[in-house]
Amino acid sequence: MNILDKAKSTGLLFDGAMGSMLMASGMPAGMASELMNIEKPDTVLEIHKAYLDAGSDVITTNTFGGSPIKMKSAGIAHLAEEANQMAARIARQAAGAERYVAGDIGPMGEMLEPLGLITASEAEDNFSRQAEVLAHNGVDLFIVETMFDINESLAAIRGIRDVSDLPVFATLTFEKGPLGFATIMGNRVDESMHALVDAGAVAVGANCSIGSDLMIELAAEIRRCVTVPVIIQSNAGLPETRDGRLVYPETPERYAANVAKIRALGVTIIGGCCGTTPEYIREIRDLIQKYP
Repeated sequence: MNILDKAKSTGLLFDGAMGSMLMASGMPAGMASELMNIEKPDTVLEIHKAYLDAGSDVITTNTFGGSPIKMKSAGIAHLAEEANQMAARIARQAAGAERYVAGDIGPMGEMLEPLGLITASEAEDNFSRQAEVLAHNGVDLFIVETMFDINESLAAIRGIRDVSDLPVFATLTFEKGPLGFATIMGNRVDESMHALVDAGAVAVGANCSIGSDLMIELAAEIRRCVTVPVIIQSNAGLPETRDGRLVYPETPERYAANVAKIRALGVTIIGGCCGTTPEYIREIRDLIQKYP
């Protein structure tokens, strides 16, 4: 089934966090997670399989920080192509022909002009180069995620469109202030969602930044804004430090119960972000099967 048809009919369940899973599997602190695609591909493969076993319809390539500009800042620009190539191949191997692979594209880690030094054309070229490698190595769609500047997200969509006609899903990160939800750059929900759709995103929404409790309210606002499918992937609550460790307070049961409320709003594409694991995805899948 075409992925958009599935999103509109039965819905799509994405996976959860990758970075924390890699750290739990032995990735050294401070290491760029994309290097694991090259140095420990079996570890990345097993994480993908764990999410698939938990019930994910879509797994996300381990390429969140894999754009050339981001990898240059990490001192590994020369490995950008190989890291993205390996990530797509590993995910494709795990997913097989029955599940979907989303090519993950995250922020550059640099600001666009006039606040930063990166021009719009440089940003588009950066994302095009990453997208081209992912597209040529088996992804089914792209997910442009965790963007807090609508202009960077639009540059990513344009960059992808320069090299591929695969579907693009796009999510921004929002916080709630006195005037309601907005990104830290001041981008409001309504204008942002419409801009993403106008740029060519076929599904739009929000991820990261807030827990699933508050995400219910944000999801309702996004759902009212657009007619295209909405994608929501929240954190498992706001992180807390306990005994020197960063933990996320929401249990899989509480998280899944909130995701069920989000789904009841008409949000057909769901999954997890920071703090979520295969256990969270399994809990969501069980609820979906119990209350379709």
